[in-house]
Amino acid sequence: MANAAPVDLSFARRLPKIELHAHLTGSISRACLHDIWETRRQHDPELQLDDPLVAIPPDKVDYDVQTFFPLFSSYIYKLCDDLPSIEFSTKRVLEDFQADGVVYVELRTTPRAIPNRGITEDDYVKTILDVLRNHNDQVGNTMRAFLILSIDRRNTATEAQQVVDLALKYRSEGVVGVDLCGNPAKGDVSLYTDAFTRIKAAGLKITLHFAEIAQSGTDDELNTLLSWQPDRLGHVIHVNSSFQERIKREHIGVELCMSCNVHAKLIPGTFSDHHFGFWRHTNVPVALCTDDVGIFCSPLSQEYYLAAVHFGLDRTQLTELAQRPIASIFTGASERTRLVESFEHWLA
Repeated sequence: MANAAPVDLSFARRLPKIELHAHLTGSISRACLHDIWETRRQHDPELQLDDPLVAIPPDKVDYDVQTFFPLFSSYIYKLCDDLPSIEFSTKRVLEDFQADGVVYVELRTTPRAIPNRGITEDDYVKTILDVLRNHNDQVGNTMRAFLILSIDRRNTATEAQQVVDLALKYRSEGVVGVDLCGNPAKGDVSLYTDAFTRIKAAGLKITLHFAEIAQSGTDDELNTLLSWQPDRLGHVIHVNSSFQERIKREHIGVELCMSCNVHAKLIPGTFSDHHFGFWRHTNVPVALCTDDVGIFCSPLSQEYYLAAVHFGLDRTQLTELAQRPIASIFTGASERTRLVESFEHWLA
């Protein structure tokens, strides 16, 4: 039962939690990557990839913008480059989130073609959706999982429209929205206005990586992104007071990733300096999130524990915080009702 007692990690793990900003591939644990590597090596002794436990040392979490994105293109995508590894890793990601007390998750991923394996973007998305559907269909599972498709800032306008095509094709099978992601130092977001206008017109939800670094926090870029009428914004770091007021006025949900922001040095200072301290006092739906738990090694329960420790939250306040994302989930009334009932059961 929630009360004014201090928060410990055990309480944070038991607390029902909602995850809204988890990149699928970035959520694969090092242990899971190692298992995939072992399987691949059994079939291909000449595999030219180091053990993940060597390539991504267990204690290393200080990946910044310069080192983070190459880790995927040079290693993780090369290791998980067939449908069995994609299916296996997706299952493990779901198991890890559920074991951490997560009761609802919206995973996000950029549709990926793997030509040398004969895998299309459609194959990739369908494989992930099949895993999510099988998970959701199992009566004993306490967590429900859904998919957001991402447009990468490196994509062309045509490639962005292809992501929209897939999102619309699979919206009845578990795709609940579209994201803009990728290296925030790259690309011109205005290229994607037509794609996101189409998404909005079709009634799909929109979440955007927003002002992660100063270079992507210009007035021009942020005005363009907000013109798409997003439902949620991720990171919201380099945001001046006028944009803060606009976000509050338009009641846009914010997805805050403390460990990622601190370890990647996206913010100055440490956890107690995080802008969660500002947003938690506003009226917008605030969601604590992991971003890439496989890289930054802080599960969602740890994020809640960090918030409690660095911002003086007791058990009642932390439980109230855990309920705030219900207002900004992308699946609608039935899941909101289920989540409200989950917290009522917890509070009872």
